[in-house]
Amino acid sequence: MTNIGYTLSSEERGPNTLVENAVRAQEAGFGYALISDHFHPWTSTQGNAPFVWSALGAIAEATDALDVGTGVTCPTVRMHPAVTAHAVATTAAMFDGRFFFGVGTGENLNEHVTGERWPPFDVRLEMLIEAVEIMRKLWTGENVTHRGDHYTVENARLFTLPEEPPPIYVSGTGPKSTRAARDIGDGLVSTAPKESLVETFTETNDGPCYGQMTVCYAESESEARKIAHEWWPNVALTGELGQLLPTPKQFEQAVEMVSEDDVAELVACGPDPDDHIEMIETYADAGFDHVYVHQVGPDQERFFDFYENEILPSY
Repeated sequence: MTNIGYTLSSEERGPNTLVENAVRAQEAGFGYALISDHFHPWTSTQGNAPFVWSALGAIAEATDALDVGTGVTCPTVRMHPAVTAHAVATTAAMFDGRFFFGVGTGENLNEHVTGERWPPFDVRLEMLIEAVEIMRKLWTGENVTHRGDHYTVENARLFTLPEEPPPIYVSGTGPKSTRAARDIGDGLVSTAPKESLVETFTETNDGPCYGQMTVCYAESESEARKIAHEWWPNVALTGELGQLLPTPKQFEQAVEMVSEDDVAELVACGPDPDDHIEMIETYADAGFDHVYVHQVGPDQERFFDFYENEILPSY
């Protein structure tokens, strides 16, 4: 059975609303949620990018049954892995077994802000692998000194720890990152229903596979298409643009070439339950045992009602 979750889209909502959305997701019957970790939104229309660790602390206190994880954090550039490990340990302690940690190689959009150069993908993947090693060491509660190719940790120890370290789910979008997820992670996170990614990951890893799908529920398909195109045109950008462009303004320039039809091909738009279930099943058929749903735009309440009554009972 496919486990259905919810996306807490921090690019589109402020921290107080994210807490409200998490509570409502729990009430609606979603078993878990992933929250995005951004310094900037993709476009200014989206309008938000709160500090995820502050929001997570509030969500931990406001919920008691919802599992929550980052979807995903880049622990390599704007925050040192040791500092990230500290944030994760505190957050996991507050969630008391309900927190999981999603990681990836990141986007220049969020990581350029400290003035560091944006490394090529292979280097970013090396950095991620080393960062995961550092964080796992620190979560043992032992004193850690590390001198690696990319990071130094000097005589560091975390005193506030959860009872058990949180599982690390690694983003896989292509062969290299998915092999890394298989080798260093406890689970896989992806945004496309590609069977090849699941096959690569599960060669030697039996952890869960999380796939994010994007929808826009509205009273009509035409209304949903307009909202999706206005709020989430970045979904249709191809190639490496999503990793390379540094500012929302440049994303806005890039998405001028994205049409409403382009977005609608990738987003389940409208009020027909069959369209939403069909997309869930596309991920399930590719091997994803967890599918978490991103509702585009400001109307989350009608989305929750729709999924609570029309979609979740089937799962």
